[in-house]
Amino acid sequence: MTDWHDFPPHVLREYALLADGERGALCGPRGDIAWLCAPGWADSAVLSSLAGGRGTYSVSAVGTTVWGGYYEPGTLIWRGRWTGTDTAVECRDTLAYPADPHRVVVLRRIEAVEQDVRMRVQLDVRDGFGARSMRSPSLDDDGRWTARTGDLRLRWTGAADARPDPRGRLVFELVVPGGTRHDLVLEISDRRLPDPPDPDDLWRATEHTWHRAVPEFGGTVAPRDARHAYAVLRGLTTAGGGMVAAATLGLPERAEAGRNYDYRYVWLRDQCYAGLAAAVAEPHPLLDDAVAFTTARVLEHGDKLLPAYRTDGTPPPDETTLDLPGYPGGRPVVGNHVNRQFQLDTLGELLQLYAAAARHDRLTPDVGRAVDVCVDLITRRWDQPEAGVWELPDDWWTHSRLACVAGLRAIARQHTARRAAELSGLADKLLAETTRRCVDDRGAWRRSPDRSGTDTALLLPAVRGALPATDPRTMATLEAVRTDLCQDGYVYRFAPDERPLGDAEGAFLLCGFILALAEWHRGHDVEAFRWFERTRAACGPPGLLAEEYDVRQRQLRGNLPQAFVHAMLLETAHRLGAPA
Repeated sequence: MTDWHDFPPHVLREYALLADGERGALCGPRGDIAWLCAPGWADSAVLSSLAGGRGTYSVSAVGTTVWGGYYEPGTLIWRGRWTGTDTAVECRDTLAYPADPHRVVVLRRIEAVEQDVRMRVQLDVRDGFGARSMRSPSLDDDGRWTARTGDLRLRWTGAADARPDPRGRLVFELVVPGGTRHDLVLEISDRRLPDPPDPDDLWRATEHTWHRAVPEFGGTVAPRDARHAYAVLRGLTTAGGGMVAAATLGLPERAEAGRNYDYRYVWLRDQCYAGLAAAVAEPHPLLDDAVAFTTARVLEHGDKLLPAYRTDGTPPPDETTLDLPGYPGGRPVVGNHVNRQFQLDTLGELLQLYAAAARHDRLTPDVGRAVDVCVDLITRRWDQPEAGVWELPDDWWTHSRLACVAGLRAIARQHTARRAAELSGLADKLLAETTRRCVDDRGAWRRSPDRSGTDTALLLPAVRGALPATDPRTMATLEAVRTDLCQDGYVYRFAPDERPLGDAEGAFLLCGFILALAEWHRGHDVEAFRWFERTRAACGPPGLLAEEYDVRQRQLRGNLPQAFVHAMLLETAHRLGAPA
């Protein structure tokens, strides 16, 4: 029978995301669900083989097969497919949707396409990142397994033939006759489980909810990818409106480089990017989610506003390291150091988001109060060092000031003449001082007064309205990025040292879309499409994008999927599809 060691981590491009807004799972090419936190995003993993833990849930074809798969359009319903010399089988995988925040429901439907197929199934749910094995597994008279792990209850339907093995897993082989299907339903909850659900009802509800949740995006230049990006963002967004930055923790940006982070929290900046992308044409629900979640945090925390929060609005915990091997080359870090940072640029992004809400008649009194808080914070703190968009040591980061200029100008357009003049005057003050300190000999923006070189993020504020496309600083910065930070059709965020591009870190996929937007802003449509197409093609078969891309090895790096990359893909697809 299959052993858990038969499922070592795969390269990231091969994982598919299953998500329902309240939590997410990664499923590998052999039908192995290698990552799932329960009951919510920031809780401990119950399936953790991705990080070297002992939990996994696999449904695998027996015999020699090759793998493929695809998402059903506009959903996070994944169809894994295995083809052998004389057989083909598909496994339809998803998390039941709409979601219960206290109860995970994993749906797996095995479909024998033509001939009989033999599948090998194992379940090893272990709470505490693999530390707590299943206790007291019991098979009831209706063929359903129940068990406990930690404080969680689980029930497994469709596995009446499973038996415990010496390692504590439930395992069995299953023959599915040709032309038929077999359902497996796994429920995990921190509360008493309700009556067993009917699989057909769960599938119908999930299909219906996804089809209602994800628009067609026919007016974009890449409707399939735009729709998929929105589905990913929808899957990462809770019913309370908070969108986690990624589903995972500890996946390395660079092997053994110490850059391993926990991204299962809501970064306000990332949520703004998603809201802005959802507001380019008609307002989609992700705009309302972004406005609601960020407004609540701004009003609750005021001048103590953090860059990121848990989905329940509380701060993320301090960083600790799990006693696990980790993903190869990485370190399993839980918590995040941003709970001690201030990032000025986030205030500018919030104002841009609220301006977008105003354009779509969503400027409520609470949003108006949040605008005032953000403007007050900018007024008092714009000249102070802070961590910036890349969360580096505190400095007078140029991008942060320009993001605030863009936000102030955007929100000024939504106010009366007197208030607009005040906001524009503050924007002019920031721009003048930033120009005095942060323009290099080429006339381009430099990273900070004391840090030479440019940064691709410096292109975005101009796209957002901080400066015209024809402003000499905008044009010089675009040329500097093209010259200094582009290679092999990919874009890097900045040059951290004297090493060649790619030696210090991978290309930043977010930056590829930013450059596409900057070229579009200048009216360079051919160049914009070139950067857009190159960047969106960095994904694997499931169409997911991480933060970085190792150009030499053609591999994704960092946590998966990275929400702000998918948000920028969605926005770029909209912008490039707009009438000239």
